[in-house]
Amino acid sequence: DERVEPASLTKLMTVYLTFAALKQGTLKPEQAIPVSERAWRAPGSRMFIEPNKAVTVNELLHGVIIQSGNDACIALAETLAGTEEGFAQLMNREAQRLGLKNTHFVNATGLPDPQHYSTARDLALLASTLIRDFPEQYPLFAVKEFRYNNIVQHNRNRLLWSDPHVDGLKTGHTETAGYCLVASAKREQQRLISVVLGTASDAVR
Repeated sequence: DERVEPASLTKLMTVYLTFAALKQGTLKPEQAIPVSERAWRAPGSRMFIEPNKAVTVNELLHGVIIQSGNDACIALAETLAGTEEGFAQLMNREAQRLGLKNTHFVNATGLPDPQHYSTARDLALLASTLIRDFPEQYPLFAVKEFRYNNIVQHNRNRLLWSDPHVDGLKTGHTETAGYCLVASAKREQQRLISVVLGTASDAVR
């Protein structure tokens, strides 16, 4: 229950809200999304979307989950809520509904902010709820690579290559958060989720 910086593990909530919008029909997978200058200029990891080139919701989801694209997160946030700040309000409302008691979001990406935090318990709960609520979308987390704009990027969750039972979910890293990972594996009927936070290297993670 210790509050920590979740880094890109934040994107599990961004993806959760996008999956919910797809399920409700307010978004369509092949819907073309305009790219704002703010999304295009997003710092950190990116899928390399461009302002003069519309991108689909499905492509953006691949960009968030596989490539950890901050630009893709902001594009989805602006589509669903008008602004990233408005989307953060949706994230916090959903966090309350799901019972994430020590989580607060200020952005869709996980870029550092003193008021942006979560806990191992809350992240495990978010992961298990996402897997349970969206089984038809969940296989996207096991995809190992994605090409967009002629750039191929690989999923940073290296457990996908080393253990055939691992099928998700998300890595995270900033200087202050260290190397983080929410992983899940299913063997026969048993599914396990692990949350690793604040490790010193990608290898330790």
